[in-house]
Amino acid sequence: MGRLLVALLLMTLGSSGMYVVAVILPTVQDEFGVARADASLPYTALMIGFGIGGVLMGRLADRYGVMWPLLIGAASLGTGYVLCGLAGGIGSFTLWHGLLIGLLGSSASFAPLVADTSLWFVKRRGIAVAVCASGNYVAGAVWPPVVQHFVEASGWRATYIGMGVFCGVAMALLALFMRPRPPAAVMAPPRAGAAPVVSGRPFGLGLNQAQALLCVAGVACCVAMAMPQVHIVAYCTDLGFGAARGAEMLSLMLACGIVSRLVSGAICDRIGGLRTLLLGSVLQGLALLLFLPFDGLVSLYVISALFGLFQGGLVPSYAIIVREHFPPAEAGARVGTVLMCTLLGMALGGWMSGQVFDLTGSYEAAFVNGIAWNVLNGAIAFWLLRRTLRTPMARGLP
Repeated sequence: MGRLLVALLLMTLGSSGMYVVAVILPTVQDEFGVARADASLPYTALMIGFGIGGVLMGRLADRYGVMWPLLIGAASLGTGYVLCGLAGGIGSFTLWHGLLIGLLGSSASFAPLVADTSLWFVKRRGIAVAVCASGNYVAGAVWPPVVQHFVEASGWRATYIGMGVFCGVAMALLALFMRPRPPAAVMAPPRAGAAPVVSGRPFGLGLNQAQALLCVAGVACCVAMAMPQVHIVAYCTDLGFGAARGAEMLSLMLACGIVSRLVSGAICDRIGGLRTLLLGSVLQGLALLLFLPFDGLVSLYVISALFGLFQGGLVPSYAIIVREHFPPAEAGARVGTVLMCTLLGMALGGWMSGQVFDLTGSYEAAFVNGIAWNVLNGAIAFWLLRRTLRTPMARGLP
């Protein structure tokens, strides 16, 4: 449990970049004198780097253990924050976000930690992965108010430099506790009731075919997920409720996401990763549908809470699926690849929803677009589950 607590703290620190840049966006826009689209580029670069870096850091963790990627991440994240605080223009500010904070920094604290956690637990693997992955949402609840306080008190440049020193040192010290490699449990059989690892033929498919389908599913579920998460503030503003109400709904959504991840982890321990993914997909689709007929203030608060409760367990379930059906020695790289696709899905979904709104002048079509992508995710999960149940090894038959 001590290692799991350290992993949770590391993810909370490492995921700070995703939320800090959003808080200082208006301030940076004013200082550099750029358009809102240009001021948004650092976030886009960070998310792309975050996704690609997860694969690279996952491979490094598979080979040398998770401590070394974490140490690289600590040095890169700390240096990236400091250089951003000293940036003279939006170009260098964007570069350091993409390269140091995203590609080499935050990425080390997400996919490698999720994969490593899945290798240390057998009986309670689902809830353990959920606790670890919750660090991403904890960061979303903790860092924005902290950063906003220091920006108002000391300015955004001093805040970035202070973040660099604090996060870099704290992550490096915590990383040293992650030195031990996973024990013999790495090769232990799956828990009772879960589908055993189908060596070389997950779901009765080739390794790369199965990986590709999970990647498509990851993109699809997060394109749908991004619609409310990225646009709820703008949606509330358009409805006349104001940005402050939208921000409250987003905070509520993320807070409920923490609960969702923990509950989904417990469910995953009972029914397995694929069933949990399918359940989450169906519930997320239901929440998206509720946004269409209900647009009152109270109803939007309720639906935002429901959306957070329904979608939080989707992303961690991919790590469990990989651990249940793919070779353990490849966990870091394969989890990193699927999680990269979920991040790319978030980036694509945020942009696509904005484009649909620009074309139609309404968010109704954007919600419908999200629902369509969600249907694709559910269809893949259902098809893979059917193949798993029809595979003799998955039924425990010789």
